[in-house]
Amino acid sequence: MNFRMNYWLILALAAALPWGLVAQDAPQQQLPNAPSAVKYPPPPADPQTAAQPDSTPQSQAPVSPQSAPQNTGSTPAQQGNSQQGGSSSANAQSNAVANPGAKPAESANGEPDDKLTVIRKRVDEVNVVFTVTDKRDHFVKDLTQNDFHVIDDNKPANIESFSRETNLPLRVGLLIDASNSVRDRFKFEQESAIEFLNQIIRPRYDKAFVIGFDTTPEVTQDFTDDAQALSHGVRMLRAGGGTAMYDAIYFACRDKLMGVDKGQIATRRAIILLSDGEDNQSRVSREEAVEMAQRAEVIIYAISTNTSGIKLRGDKVLEYFAEQTGGRAFFPFKIEDVANAFTEISDELRSQYAISYKPADFLPDGKYRKIEILAENKKYHVRARKGYYAPRQ
Repeated sequence: MNFRMNYWLILALAAALPWGLVAQDAPQQQLPNAPSAVKYPPPPADPQTAAQPDSTPQSQAPVSPQSAPQNTGSTPAQQGNSQQGGSSSANAQSNAVANPGAKPAESANGEPDDKLTVIRKRVDEVNVVFTVTDKRDHFVKDLTQNDFHVIDDNKPANIESFSRETNLPLRVGLLIDASNSVRDRFKFEQESAIEFLNQIIRPRYDKAFVIGFDTTPEVTQDFTDDAQALSHGVRMLRAGGGTAMYDAIYFACRDKLMGVDKGQIATRRAIILLSDGEDNQSRVSREEAVEMAQRAEVIIYAISTNTSGIKLRGDKVLEYFAEQTGGRAFFPFKIEDVANAFTEISDELRSQYAISYKPADFLPDGKYRKIEILAENKKYHVRARKGYYAPRQ
């Protein structure tokens, strides 16, 4: 009996031995944090220590709505840095908008924080296209930057770049007077204009549009490089009505040429204007039309439809538009000379220079500033726009 009791006692002790060993090792295991310890950790004794991201484990870092990282794909180090850098990054963003020259904000690892910083940069450069002719009115095409100097608002300016532009893409607006005053020669002018477009517009490179105007401007063909479509747009025009030439120029510059290819590729923008220069219907003034052309950086070439042999008041208006924009006015004595004028315009558009310069005391105040481009050789004549309007900040 005693033997049997001892046997069961020995078995019971052997079964309890492993549990005793486990109980002895249990205090050495790390207990998990309580849920309240993760969500509501006790405030640190030293606030400066808490501000440093490495002083607190990531799982226990306090998170507030103001400092919570918005980028869920950031690394743990970036999330920790956002606690102290979130407000400074927001300030940097607002400062970058207010101060266009401000440098991008940097994150804690020294790299620019592109996702939070907005940079706006104003480029104080003026671009001018111009033509140079000799005393015989022949184009001079082999000059260099050293052959010119620039005066902006009566002060010398530094030329930043210079090039001979013989192959820039063209953006041309053909504006044809369709009023009653040109009815007798309208057909010939249409055919001359069509021939001009066929010669100058290169497919997949240049573009043109056609506007006919009497009391209102009418687009008969929008921007295209299709010569056949442009020809159709010219032939659609019908003479009749009053003359609103200033309105047509204003509309073409503001609505068609101002924003074409802006910021994408460099282009040469021009208006070819066929008219007698008389205006009796426009709502905008002559000065407003000139200002819009200068703001759009458009060169105006005018072909007078007055064949009387006497320079009339309208011819002087055409001259004014051409001079203010760096273009040229043509006064054919015979109707057949209109085609020759188109040919000369075509040659000039392929015989120009382009410069960019920085004014000495540029202010983004929206005011008009005069331009003078002077050739060192006094035998040469430079034809360029007379000025520009500074952008407003």
